[in-house]
Amino acid sequence: MFIGRERELASINKLYTSNKFEFLVIYGRRRVGKTALINQFIRDKKAIYFMGVESNAKQNLRNLSENILEYGGDIRPETVFLSFQAAFEYTFQLAGEERLIFVIDEYPYVARSERSLASVLQLLIDKYKDNSKMMLILCGSSMSYMEDHVLAYKAPLYGRRTAQMKVLPFDFADTCRYFKNFTPEEKALAYGIVGGTPQYLMQMDDRKNIEDNIKNMFLDTTSFLFEEPENLLKQEVREPALYNAMITAIATGASRMAEIATKVGEETSVCTAYLKNLIALGLIGKETPYGEKASRKSIYCIEDNLFRFWYRFIPENKSIISRGAIELAYKRIAPHLSDYMGKVFEDICKQYLWALLLDGESQVEFRELGRWWGTDPVAHCPEEIGIMGEEDKNTALFGECKWTNEKINIGVLQTLKRRSQIFSYPNTKLYLFGKNGFTKECEREAARMGNVYLVSYGDILEKLK
Repeated sequence: MFIGRERELASINKLYTSNKFEFLVIYGRRRVGKTALINQFIRDKKAIYFMGVESNAKQNLRNLSENILEYGGDIRPETVFLSFQAAFEYTFQLAGEERLIFVIDEYPYVARSERSLASVLQLLIDKYKDNSKMMLILCGSSMSYMEDHVLAYKAPLYGRRTAQMKVLPFDFADTCRYFKNFTPEEKALAYGIVGGTPQYLMQMDDRKNIEDNIKNMFLDTTSFLFEEPENLLKQEVREPALYNAMITAIATGASRMAEIATKVGEETSVCTAYLKNLIALGLIGKETPYGEKASRKSIYCIEDNLFRFWYRFIPENKSIISRGAIELAYKRIAPHLSDYMGKVFEDICKQYLWALLLDGESQVEFRELGRWWGTDPVAHCPEEIGIMGEEDKNTALFGECKWTNEKINIGVLQTLKRRSQIFSYPNTKLYLFGKNGFTKECEREAARMGNVYLVSYGDILEKLK
């Protein structure tokens, strides 16, 4: 089942219709759906698809030869090319008269097995690009390798690509398309638990409730996701134990550098380097208060929802899970789910605001959205604003999100109004986002104020569907 990726497919097809040499680099984290995207694109087109394996050069060359043979051409059935250069040159010659897509998937595996591969490709691209109808696609899951050895300035292939595409996890709207049978609340919980990574979404069964899905996916030691985050880290980093400890520290409340370093027992200089790698992998995010470029108040958070859920609940319950105490483990997790969903709902609300902006319906034409935290200069107490976005020095929006079963009352609105006045924008728009709506008193006050927008979770689903 292929869902979403309409924008990505449109971009790739635009390159395809140029009918001239194109070199597209596709990269992104494992499980994010890169191979599915490529297969969807080439399914009705002339293409040679080759997937590298973590083996030696001889095996990869043999596999490539077989893939070229499957496509056809004037070669004998038993042919195995003597070198990658010979094989690549043959594909370029095939693309001399007709459009041909040549895909090298999991390129890092092949390049590591044959050190000269990038230089060979560079040579042949320079030789054939002006008269070739080939569309060359290099795809890889090793983020660091693709960025350092394919896209970087010093890489042999630098300057040869005509386009690049970083494939990201689905947003909330596309995630919902996977689940026809979930209730609206279950859709948000599903997104909060596994995020927008297609391979993880496919592990969920929308014919069962969220409780059963959590038990089946995370609390059963035989399930695909039980050790997935740790296994993924082992493929991406050299010292997974310390990375594990750092992600666990962040998931369980440590957000500032000093707190993280103390919790894992390492110097801050060591943690800085490791966090930089986790940020590059898209697993950890670094936040500063909105409007501040660099700040000692910077905090770190887990960006990927699956990792955030897993590291928040699984390590601390691993002993009882390993003993088969599934019900007891879930009993320990369930009371914290509503609080856990707070940040997830905030993310969904931001996606709603972006959808308004892109559709020309936003009351504030902001350039970015973020959180703000700091000290109220009047009350001299710490304050936090969940969502903030500025249009210019005169206009900004402020938002508060509540994932609770109770309706939002007037007190939440009054607090948001007071916090917005910490800043000196003459024109402000206040957004309250509620899971289950608002009290009558809150609705009356919002109407009286005139600059308040009350948005229920149902409104968000309606907009994003």
